[in-house]
Amino acid sequence: MLTRGPGHAAVAAALWSPRDPATFEGLVHYATLAANSHNAQAWRFRRTAEGVAILPDLGRALPVADPDDHHLYASMGCAAENLALAAGAAGRSAMLDFMPEGHGRVTVALGRDGAPDPLFHAILERQCTRSIYDGRAVPAADLAALEAAARIDGAEVMLITDPARIAQVLELVLAANAAQVANPAFAAELKSWLRFNARAAIAAGDGLHSAASGNPSLPGFLGRFMFDRFFNVAAENDRYARQLRSSAGLAVIHSARNDAAHWVQAGRSCQRFALQATALGIRHAHLNQPVEVAATRAQLQSLLGLGDRRPDMLLRFGHAPPMPRSLRRPVAAVIDP
Repeated sequence: MLTRGPGHAAVAAALWSPRDPATFEGLVHYATLAANSHNAQAWRFRRTAEGVAILPDLGRALPVADPDDHHLYASMGCAAENLALAAGAAGRSAMLDFMPEGHGRVTVALGRDGAPDPLFHAILERQCTRSIYDGRAVPAADLAALEAAARIDGAEVMLITDPARIAQVLELVLAANAAQVANPAFAAELKSWLRFNARAAIAAGDGLHSAASGNPSLPGFLGRFMFDRFFNVAAENDRYARQLRSSAGLAVIHSARNDAAHWVQAGRSCQRFALQATALGIRHAHLNQPVEVAATRAQLQSLLGLGDRRPDMLLRFGHAPPMPRSLRRPVAAVIDP
C-alpha cells in the first residue's frame, strides 16, 4: 500500500528550522537558505583548511535570464553572508574574499573570535513574498536601519519611496518584462524552473513553487499547458504593476564596479537588506527585470544618477502576510566531496 509523504508545509517547516552552526553541515544549511535567482541554487560548498569555499555550479546557471552570470555570483554572495552570520552565532569570525581564478570562488576563512549578529535570527524567517502588499508606508527609522544594514564595502542600497520616482521605475520594469516575456527562450527557461504543485516542488527541492507566487496547484502537464496559454506580456505586466503599486517602496542594490567580485558584494548587501527587512516585519520581493535587460539597466542607472555604479538588484518592499515557502535541496547534494 502506498503511503503519502509529508506535505509541502511540513517539508518547508523542517527545512527552515535551526541547525547547529558550529558544524560544517550547519553552516552550509544556513547558507543554502539565502536568496538566489529562480531558486536554481547554483552553488557548491567545499570544506577547506581555512574554513569554507563557495563555488559556482555552472550546470545550474540561467543563460537567458542571466547571460553574464551576474545573478549567479550575487547568489553566492547571499549564501556567503548567511554563512558568515551563522559562523558568528557559533562564536566564530568569518573573513570573506573573492578569488577570481578559474570560474571564481568565495572563500570564507573562519576564526575563533566571532560575535553574534542579530540578523542571524532572521535567516529562518526570511522569504521572498510575491504577493500584493497593503500599501502602508515604512517608518523613517526603519528605512534608515535598512540602509545601514545593506551598506558594506563596495555595495549599498538606494531606497525609493517617492511615488513619482516609483512610477518612472515601474515603466522600466514593464518595458524589460515585456522584452523578456516576448522572448521564447526566456519563457522556456523560466518554465523549466517552475514547480506546478507541491509534489513536484518536494521532489526537485528547487525551482519556483506555484503556491509561493499565489498561483493554484496544478498537475504538471496542465501547469505547462496553462503556462503556454496564459504567459503573455499583458498579463505579466498587469501583475507586476499591481504588485509594485501596492508596495511601500523600492530598493536598488548598486555596486562600485561591474565585476564578479562586486557582484558577490552586491549579493551580500541584498541579503543583509532582506534580513533586516525581515527583522522589522517588512516583506520584500525581487523585480529584477530592469537589471537583467541591458538597455533598461542603462536607463535605470541614468534615471537614478548612479554614474558608473551598476544597479545590481531591484526589490520592492512593504507589508503583507507570509506566503508558502520555497524549498532547497539537501545539504549533502551541494557539498563537494
